[in-house]
Amino acid sequence: QVQLVESGGGSVQAGGSLRLSCVASGNNHDRACMAWFRQAPGKEREGVARITSDGRQSYADSVTGRFTISKDNTKNTLYLQMDSLKPEDTAMYYCAADPRNPEDCAGAIGDFGFWGQGTQVTVSL
Repeated sequence: QVQLVESGGGSVQAGGSLRLSCVASGNNHDRACMAWFRQAPGKEREGVARITSDGRQSYADSVTGRFTISKDNTKNTLYLQMDSLKPEDTAMYYCAADPRNPEDCAGAIGDFGFWGQGTQVTVSL
């Protein structure tokens, strides 16, 4: 079992920045693919960024160059630094863990068996 708790959401104006955090606990969380997803009202949940167990990152096209995923294994914490925020970034953001694909993060959304409760990000003009 892996437990995930997000924090750091809030309301910002377009162009601003936020940093989300996700504290992980439980078995083998440091050997999992970790990721951030988001879901806007009326839309499907979508992947934002992923990081493999050895630190390789990947991003959705919509956030490339603006968001940075990172982790600090000493603090059991996953981060998402979000810069140059746009109104279309408004969503509930979730961190998730996929222990079955730690080295390539190639799993589908259904492979992420552990989820946090989410933190709301609202970006206004």
